[in-house]
Amino acid sequence: MEGSISQMSKVMDIKYGISATFNSAKDIFEAAGKVREKGYKNWECYTPIPIHGLDAQMGYPRSKVPCFTLAGGVTGFFTGMLIVWFMNSFDYPLIVGGKPYFSPIFPFPVFYELTILFAAFGTLFGMFFLNRLPRHNHPVFEHKGFGRTGDDKFMIVIEVEDPQFDDEETESFLKDLGGKSVTVIRETID
Repeated sequence: MEGSISQMSKVMDIKYGISATFNSAKDIFEAAGKVREKGYKNWECYTPIPIHGLDAQMGYPRSKVPCFTLAGGVTGFFTGMLIVWFMNSFDYPLIVGGKPYFSPIFPFPVFYELTILFAAFGTLFGMFFLNRLPRHNHPVFEHKGFGRTGDDKFMIVIEVEDPQFDDEETESFLKDLGGKSVTVIRETID
């Protein structure tokens, strides 16, 4: 019994990737272009401020979140139309002031508000889905220098899962780019 308990309490230390810090937005912008040109696919930049054009420099396509927004807005509009039609023409038909049972003109606020509401929900849930949130822990968060990326440092992390990843070659490549404190990030699994 003691053997099985000790086996269960083993902690696994798995290499996640290699990180390099940079001192300025210009440095990380240039380094990101070189990492993309080298052909790396699984890597990320962490910055304390938004850097205009960094996503294009990294080779990221345009975000898909607007598609979720559009789908939510269209769903909201047709939901509002369905609600008004159902209540006025089917469930409780009542002629008031000579108006028709169903008209898109008079109940316009219902369509408008549901379009805005569902578009906002589509944006929120689309962002959560595409960003794979919520993720409460990430190996990069445990890196000793990661806290500085919220203050004054810029960081590139190349993951082990990348097809081009090689320990020595990736480390020397990041140093050649001008990366400071190039270190290995490890993921601890209990």
